[in-house]
Amino acid sequence: MGVLTFTEEHTSAVSPSRIFKASILDANNLIPKLLPQVIKSMEFIQGTGSPGSIKQICFAEGSTLSSLKYRIDELNEETYTYNYTVIEGDALTDKLEKITHEVKLEAAPGGGTFSKVTSTYYTKGDFALKEEDVKAGKERVLGVYKVVEAYLLNNPDAYA
Repeated sequence: MGVLTFTEEHTSAVSPSRIFKASILDANNLIPKLLPQVIKSMEFIQGTGSPGSIKQICFAEGSTLSSLKYRIDELNEETYTYNYTVIEGDALTDKLEKITHEVKLEAAPGGGTFSKVTSTYYTKGDFALKEEDVKAGKERVLGVYKVVEAYLLNNPDAYA
């Protein structure tokens, strides 16, 4: 098994509490509304959102992925940290055992947010993960983040 880790960092003009509430705590409701052409549904199939809960995401017809399941490993509303592990679905293919994501939001100067996401890919056997595959996944996640951010900027009272 191989282990590859990548870290992405972003800044936003939106506060960490609003981003956390919108993109993590209320993701099941907000993201399918904002991106119906990409995400058909997000729902808990085990638990209600606390650590140990399992969430399933079903992607819209025509997407390169059909579904995935992930387990919430940590959810801390005080420190704005959210860790989860992709445990099943198209994103894993038959070459990946799992993918873990560690999300940390911190206050940035001027009331915005500094976000750091560390993703670790656990490959099966001697499979070598291609950088373009990782890049494509990171771009999809960043695209969702940017849509939520734009929504929050355009709706200053939402998730306040």
